[in-house]
Formats: sequence, C-alpha cells, structure tokens
Amino acid sequence: MTEAILLVGGKGTRLRPLTVHTPKPMVPAAGVPFLTHQLARARAAGVEHIVLATSYLAEVFEPYFGDGSALGLHLEYVTEEEPLGTGGAIRNVASRLHSSADDPVLIFNGDILTGLDIGALVSTHTTSGADVSLHLTRVEDPRAFGLVPTDPTGRVTAFLEKPQTPEEIVTDQINAGAYVFRRSVIDTIPAGRPVSVERETFPDLLSSGAHLQGMVDSTYWLDLGTPQAFVRGSADLVLGRAPSPAVPGRCGDRLVLPTASVATDAKLTGGTVVGEGATVGEGARVDGSAILAGAVIEAGAVITDSLIGAGARIGARTLVSGAVVGDGATVGADNELREGVRVWCGATLPDASLRFSSDQ
Repeated sequence: MTEAILLVGGKGTRLRPLTVHTPKPMVPAAGVPFLTHQLARARAAGVEHIVLATSYLAEVFEPYFGDGSALGLHLEYVTEEEPLGTGGAIRNVASRLHSSADDPVLIFNGDILTGLDIGALVSTHTTSGADVSLHLTRVEDPRAFGLVPTDPTGRVTAFLEKPQTPEEIVTDQINAGAYVFRRSVIDTIPAGRPVSVERETFPDLLSSGAHLQGMVDSTYWLDLGTPQAFVRGSADLVLGRAPSPAVPGRCGDRLVLPTASVATDAKLTGGTVVGEGATVGEGARVDGSAILAGAVIEAGAVITDSLIGAGARIGARTLVSGAVVGDGATVGADNELREGVRVWCGATLPDASLRFSSDQ
C-alpha cells in the first residue's frame, strides 16, 4: 500500500464559526492542524503518495504542507471547481494515481479521528479479494448513521440509511469513513458530476454483484463534525486516548506549545492544549479545552470543554463551558457562556453582558 486519497473538500458548516476562515481539516487539534494527524498516521502505515481532494478554502493546504517531504510523503493537490461529493471527489483525482488496475488505494474522510489499524484493513482487502473494503465501527445509537450489515464472512449485504424505528436497526455497524478501493473501481465512478459513495457508489456496486468487504475495528473512532466533538477529539489526542505520531509533545493532562505563556497558578487539565503565543492568566482554570494561537485567557476565567479561537480574548472571571468562541472575538469580564453558545469571529461582548446557555 503506497497511495491514498484524502477527502478534505467539505465546508464544515456544522463546525462554524471555527471554519469561517479555516477549512475543517486545518483547524488545530492537539496543537497542529487536524489533517497533520491523518497524514502522519498514513505515513506510519506505509503510505507514501497522498492526493488531497480539496474544494472549500483550497488555497490554504499547499502553503502549509508543501510537497509533503517534511512528513516523509509525496503530496499532490486537486481542487474541485464545484463540490462533487465524496464519490465525485475520488473520481476527480483518479488521474493523479500511479497504481495499476488491481492495486489497492486507501481513501480517508478528512473529518474522522480514528485508531484504525490501517495495515489490517489493507490486509483484509487483499486476502478477501474485495473490490472495495470498508472500515466499520460499532456505535451504541446508530440512528444518526448509515448501517452496514455483513454476513458471517464480513461481506457487506446492504447499505441502510439512518434508521428511524427499532425494527430498522438490524446492526450496530456503521460506515466509519475509511476505505480501500481496487484501483479499477475508481474509474467506474461517473466523472464530472456530484456523486456520493455512501448513497450511490456503494449501493450500485452491491447491486451489480461487486464484492464489498467490511472490517470492524472499534479501537477509537470519532466524527469531528460538531464543535463539541472536535474539542473532545483534541483532548483525546493530548491525553493519548486517540493515537497520533503528530502530537507536538508528550501526551498527558496538558499540552502547552513552546511560545505560549501560562501563569504559575493557572490550572490546565483534561487534555487541554494552549497554542503558540496564547496566554493563560493568573488563577485561570482550563479543563478539556483547546486554546488556539494568540488567544488570551484573563485572570480567574474558567474554561471547560470549549474551543477558544485564534486571537480571541476571554475576560477576567468569565465562565465558558461547552461553547465555541470564534477567531478574534472578545468576551468581556464576568460573562457566562454555557452549553451550545457560539460567539462569531470578531464579535465583541461587553463586560457582564451575557448569561445564557442556548444554541446561538
């Protein structure tokens, strides 16, 4: 296995305001853009050539990662003029692949944090002789996901979109967003139009008699599609619960990047990360949160399970819990922001002006 496609074109609408100025895969998690963790894990599994399928804010990726040599990779970038969906994006980059018709090509969704054993997925694909192999994971409540039942040998038998009744929940296995395609199968995806692999490509392949193989791996899996999930994923990377060779420091209760400043009596816990140039003031308490580059947490503030955007400022004694503060926003002293609150990029909240806990 030497080649992969990384799907990084989504707008990240559910993550706003984090994604107003930054594409979702470039939002920092555990101190580096989330995409860095995916690239590093792919490289550790033996992948050498990765094509990034970009769309939204596509111009951001290449200046940061370049040709990939710093990570031991050869990176290429293909930008969609119009969003093409997961299947369309895969087909759109096919000309950049070097693999032969029967070679395996690894494909990742750009918003999944996982401990998947990549080598085991490739091995399953090769030994089963599948046309496409899918990473499956088990979840307690599968109603928000597409179900993927399999027979006793692991062969996929159906694709069932988001069940609504107990009778429809025939399995707890869901599509976990990582695949191995036989190279020739990619060329069967229609070109030049939006295509969903989940709703069109996979069901069509199944109905045509193709062999789709599932491999269940439930070591660690998290869809980072919401701010709450993204914050949790960053904390899990810092804590070492989610594996990544790209965490810029030792795993533990806290990760403070080199140019950050943290007061000696400030308390950082729960996988908190403090980004480059950020400041945490005297007596502040930060638990399970991500403080991005250049942000300022003033004295006595309490930040829990939240993300504070780049260059944002949280005033003295302000409480932020389960909330997101966008890049460059200012929240004055003595405010209280609780679960679901989102403060937009560049917004200013005066001192003691806000005490509520509804989704904004």
